Amino acid sequence: MTKSSSLMLVTGVAGGALIGFMIALSIPDAVSSDKVGDQSGKTDDTQASSALEGLDYLALDERTRGELTSSAQLNGNNGSRFLSYGLSLDEDALVELSLSGALNGVVSLFDDQLQLLDSAETLRYRIEEGGDYLVTVSGYDASSYGPFTLYPRLMELSDSDTLTLDEPMDSWLQGDERAVSFTIEEAGMYQIDMRSDDFDAYLTLEGPNGYQREDDDSGGNLDAQITDFLEPGDYTVRAQTYGSGNGVYTLSAQTKEFPGGELRNDGPIASGESLNGWYSGQALEYTFEVEEAGMYQIDMTSDDVDAFLELEGDDNYYREDDDGGEGLDARIADFLAPGTYRITARTAYGSGAGMFSLGVAQRELPEGVELQNGGELAPGDSATGWYSGEDVNYQLTLEESSEVTIRMDSTDFDAYLELSGEGVSFSDDDGGQGSNALLSAPLLPGTYTIHARGYGSYGSGLFEVGVEAEPTQMEPDA
Repeated sequence: MTKSSSLMLVTGVAGGALIGFMIALSIPDAVSSDKVGDQSGKTDDTQASSALEGLDYLALDERTRGELTSSAQLNGNNGSRFLSYGLSLDEDALVELSLSGALNGVVSLFDDQLQLLDSAETLRYRIEEGGDYLVTVSGYDASSYGPFTLYPRLMELSDSDTLTLDEPMDSWLQGDERAVSFTIEEAGMYQIDMRSDDFDAYLTLEGPNGYQREDDDSGGNLDAQITDFLEPGDYTVRAQTYGSGNGVYTLSAQTKEFPGGELRNDGPIASGESLNGWYSGQALEYTFEVEEAGMYQIDMTSDDVDAFLELEGDDNYYREDDDGGEGLDARIADFLAPGTYRITARTAYGSGAGMFSLGVAQRELPEGVELQNGGELAPGDSATGWYSGEDVNYQLTLEESSEVTIRMDSTDFDAYLELSGEGVSFSDDDGGQGSNALLSAPLLPGTYTIHARGYGSYGSGLFEVGVEAEPTQMEPDA
């Protein structure tokens, strides 16, 4: 067995009680503390083994009943009492020592060199070397007395290197990670759990095409859980502790019912259709066929991730949007010509995982309204346009000096106006009602450009722009 550097270093904290050193010094027939080690710091084997002489030995799978009273051995550090037992264990055995009863106490395991290996109310430990071990039952403090039952047993754990769907695996982790393989036959939602009462569980899942997910406490308490949409392929599940610790854990995998019904993470989507998808770190692509030119709106909504949309088509057509919908939802609304378009659904920063909904709908114009996205605007005219991320420009020609008022109204986005030409430039954001724009300026005869857009290039949708002009006396600047 591994030697302890010195009996004086045998210490352990259990429920606030320093038990290792004082218990070791109080073992029957143990030598006094001034004779424990030699100058090399090694514990004498004869001295250590004498601590096990005369003790009652525990039998595996048999319950031993006892009681801590004032006549039990004293832990001089905190005044608690303890009883000691011997226990023979084989190499690679996984032993569980559970303490029950009225006693408010803890069970501790020492090797035959009196080195504390672990302590807990329910202790589990993997034995690295067969031999005799020392077991103590101690009270938490000086007032801890009462009957107890100590139950030592060997645990039957799996050493399989393969995780099977719907077949939980009980195993042991001590120090390093444990890696097992997991095969997905059919694409779908899966949930992988790692549960332990002994340590803080930590899961890593690796799979095809660089897939990787990690989790610490999503399973509740200190348990780990990864829920994701997984493609068919071979995966590696890595069971670890967050920090340090060792003990028993249960690893399981199961299919997961998707709350929104069927999942579609690729393929075509038609106008008037909506679907549910699952984002897990990789962009998802869908195709959209426009048969009739018109206004279309694409929405990506999610309570789990910050939605981000991209729309690509023929002739280098490209639009993207982050927060054009409600909250962190994405929306692209635009006038689309016939053709095939690619919709990319992802998150704004490429991180996170969760469910989203994707919908495409043709947007009808109000009755009697025709779109005019550009062209000439004369004083007294108005036009309905469609903004989708790029300026919509109109030409204004004045035959005489005029006080010009331009308005831009929209219920879909925050309107923003700019006017340029003939050496002047004006702009307005919220000069109208609410988030509408209103701009007034005296202008000399000439040709000007009205730039209609959204504030900060965000949002999309319908707007109306109108021009009014009143003649006024103006002299050109010298």
